Amino acid sequence: MELSTFDFRTGKMLMSKMNKNRQRMRYDCSNQAKGKPDLNTALPVRQTASIFKQPVTKITNHPSNKVKSDPQKAVDQPRQLFWEKKLSGLNAFDIAEELVKTMDLPKGLQGVGPGCTDETLLSAIASALHTSTMPITGQLSAAVEKNPGVWLNTSQPLCKAFMVTDEDIRKQEELVQQVRKRLEEALMADMLAHVEEIARDGDAPAEKEGAEEEGEEEEEEEEQDHDQEMENV
Repeated sequence: MELSTFDFRTGKMLMSKMNKNRQRMRYDCSNQAKGKPDLNTALPVRQTASIFKQPVTKITNHPSNKVKSDPQKAVDQPRQLFWEKKLSGLNAFDIAEELVKTMDLPKGLQGVGPGCTDETLLSAIASALHTSTMPITGQLSAAVEKNPGVWLNTSQPLCKAFMVTDEDIRKQEELVQQVRKRLEEALMADMLAHVEEIARDGDAPAEKEGAEEEGEEEEEEEEQDHDQEMENV
């Protein structure tokens, strides 16, 4: 029973209020059944497998067309707290179906939040680099360590504030040079193996042709010997 229509002084239900409530409920149900039109004019985003957002191109050929932007819709939508933890437990496998070892993070990167592991932190940093245009600085507020659920900045990954030093850049450059050198050696070895294989395939028909020529010469010599014997006979 709806107690808003009950009169506690008399102990009776007020029929006038009940009728008004019923009419209002019927009106609300009828409006909900009709549905509201979608007045959103924002361009849709391509539903592709790319990690970068690719909006659909809008082409207007008429010169009198004017594009109006709503400043309220331009505000970023709120993000769920600790949404990067959904990426935990996802592993990468190579072509031989063997687990690919994850990279080791620098000591300066420390996770923030409940149950934050190195894998979750790596996923959070990778997703922030791909989906955000802002510089990655980490959680700058010191209060996030006391209560991450209140002071967490959702636009930054789940890690404490960090600084990239010149030594870190130098180590990364050395690592890139080593990887490039290994790639160059692998490509050179593959090219030499390919050249050797082509050379082996080219020598095989030549040897076969030489053997056939020697067989023909032996047959001709045998025929000449046979003819000489017949003449002697």
